[in-house]
Amino acid sequence: MIDAIRYPLLNLSRKKFRTWMTILSISVAVASVVLISSVGAIGVQAVNSEIDSLGIGALTVSVNRLSGTKAFLGEEQLDFLQNQSQIKEAVPIVTEKVKIEMRGLSADGMAWGIDSGAKQVFSLDLLYGRLFRKEDIFSATKVCVIDETMAETFYGRKNIVGKSMKVLFNGHYEAFDIIGVVSSGGNILQSVIGEYVPSFVYIPYSSMQKAVGKESFDQIALKVTEGTDIDLFGEQIIRRLEEREGVGNAFTAQNIARQKEKLNHILQVVSRILSIIAGISLVVAGLGIMTVMMVSVNERTREIGVKKSIGATKYAIVLEFLMESLALSLFGSLIGTSIGLGISWLGCFLLHADFSFERSSVLFAVCFSIANGLIFGAYPSFKAANLKPVDALRYDG
Repeated sequence: MIDAIRYPLLNLSRKKFRTWMTILSISVAVASVVLISSVGAIGVQAVNSEIDSLGIGALTVSVNRLSGTKAFLGEEQLDFLQNQSQIKEAVPIVTEKVKIEMRGLSADGMAWGIDSGAKQVFSLDLLYGRLFRKEDIFSATKVCVIDETMAETFYGRKNIVGKSMKVLFNGHYEAFDIIGVVSSGGNILQSVIGEYVPSFVYIPYSSMQKAVGKESFDQIALKVTEGTDIDLFGEQIIRRLEEREGVGNAFTAQNIARQKEKLNHILQVVSRILSIIAGISLVVAGLGIMTVMMVSVNERTREIGVKKSIGATKYAIVLEFLMESLALSLFGSLIGTSIGLGISWLGCFLLHADFSFERSSVLFAVCFSIANGLIFGAYPSFKAANLKPVDALRYDG
């Protein structure tokens, strides 16, 4: 058994350049599959994390704008929702795309009007300063909390508590004092596609309503008790609201978790399709193995004739060439897996993302590559085994 491993390795070492070029082609193919599957896994994990950190509760209620009704989300509706037994927290939300100015610089941003209980629904990790208090909401104080990305954009550092900023609402600027800096989600997305993902500024919803001249809320985010069927409860709460208001088809509920599942499914499908496309290169690499093995058979025809003439069996010849093919595909798949995972890890390190990969996809790529080597190495192996000793010894190619 040791000879069955040693001889194929010695044979491959005869033509080092050709052997390593074949291994390299397999490595590139495997690395492509592993890299794409890893990027898909990292993407799903990152999107989940970002949606969770951006997440505004498990459920949001908003007015159905397509219904044409004059439905309204205000303080009365907020009180009604807060009194529901299955709702742990109800947070009013007012949103507005704004332009922000600090130190003579300006940038686009997203303003979120929230209340003092928003930390229970939003993911606001306080880094410096403080969050809103009830008195900030009641008195519509002109204060704000910003995310760390915005702080670094304008000042090059995170702690800018005590500074002030101007926010453009409906054509006029309002000045706000910065009382806190948070890590609020979206940071990975902002670092990668910051041109499309704006920075966030959080303002007391009462202050924002006053600035934009709006009495209603855009949404009310709900945090429900554990074990609640989100979809069913969403339908129930909408029905209760509509019965209370005496109108039909006036409100809509959105399950944030369900939206995340849909997005995850899309990402996984895209990742699998790209992996299949990359897998085609594995087949091409397999053809390369067959070509190399056929050349090896032709080069070693006389050697095969000598072995058969002194008693080597067909099984021994087949095993020798199959082991060579297996060695090529095994080394190529291991190197390719290392390269693919290494590049994925490096990308995560540079982007400050959590490293992740699909074990099943990596295992499939390795197993497929090995099987590929055996399949494409089978024909040259059997061709070598079926050579007649006399013909092989007379071969002078």
